[in-house]
Amino acid sequence: MSSSSATSANALPLSSIGSILASMFCFAVVDALAKTVALQYPANEVTFFRMLFGLVPAVAMCCVGPVPLTRRLANVDLGGQTVRALMLLGASGLFFAGLPYVPLGEAVALAYSETLIVILLAPLILRERLTLRSVAAAIVGFLGVLLVVRPGGGQSSWLGPAFLLLSAVFGALSILQIKRIRSTDDSETTVLFFTMVGTVVTGCTLLFSWRTPSASSLLIMAILGAFATAGQLLMTMAFRQADAGRLAPYNYTSIVWAALFGYIVWHETMQPLSLFGIALIVGSAIAVAISRKDTEGPLA
Repeated sequence: MSSSSATSANALPLSSIGSILASMFCFAVVDALAKTVALQYPANEVTFFRMLFGLVPAVAMCCVGPVPLTRRLANVDLGGQTVRALMLLGASGLFFAGLPYVPLGEAVALAYSETLIVILLAPLILRERLTLRSVAAAIVGFLGVLLVVRPGGGQSSWLGPAFLLLSAVFGALSILQIKRIRSTDDSETTVLFFTMVGTVVTGCTLLFSWRTPSASSLLIMAILGAFATAGQLLMTMAFRQADAGRLAPYNYTSIVWAALFGYIVWHETMQPLSLFGIALIVGSAIAVAISRKDTEGPLA
């Protein structure tokens, strides 16, 4: 095989790149909309409407294809999917809770530290081997986290960064749980089950914390839910055509969009040390993803 043929074979499909870039834009829109309403409503309420309005497209997504919706739900890995849904729900709620306290670009970057937390938790939960390269990448990444949340670094409160780092921990647990779910549960079923569980659980919490939303806020949260489900669908389409390790560099374009939205809407700016910290987080996370692709395959 010629070198040009080999290069062509190893190239990422343009449709996969387009899907992941569109997915990251959708998630950045979700984060910006969430911050808009998170400044006015409790995090559990924002999470509830994100789930509720994402339920319809999630159901529609599962109705398209050869497997009927009833069969998908009847054969679902109930225990594994429930644990994964609760972990991801915790990550989502804590992220929304931290948004009012931190510039949007920094918030998204801190949430991406979940990849680094996976490194520490995988040997304990999945009995995976911990490599020296992964440890080095994690150390560099956590140094980046410290630069973003450093004392006197522009954070008016440690509450926001604490929520966001806890969100990353729950996100890492949800990633690891994916490997423990039966392989027969496809991505569409996983998204639907998560949305269903999230709607029910957060709906119960409304008994303890509720503020009646205005019509405009309700519309924002409806759009938020639609974009969130669209982002999940686009990401699923991208990962079907290429593995997560090769797509990893494109995942972090959402930080660029988040920083841009934060600047335009809230006039947020980031200090040079914060930008350097974000670069360390992103660089180390990409290194981990590529390393795992070369040795074990994608994280999720």
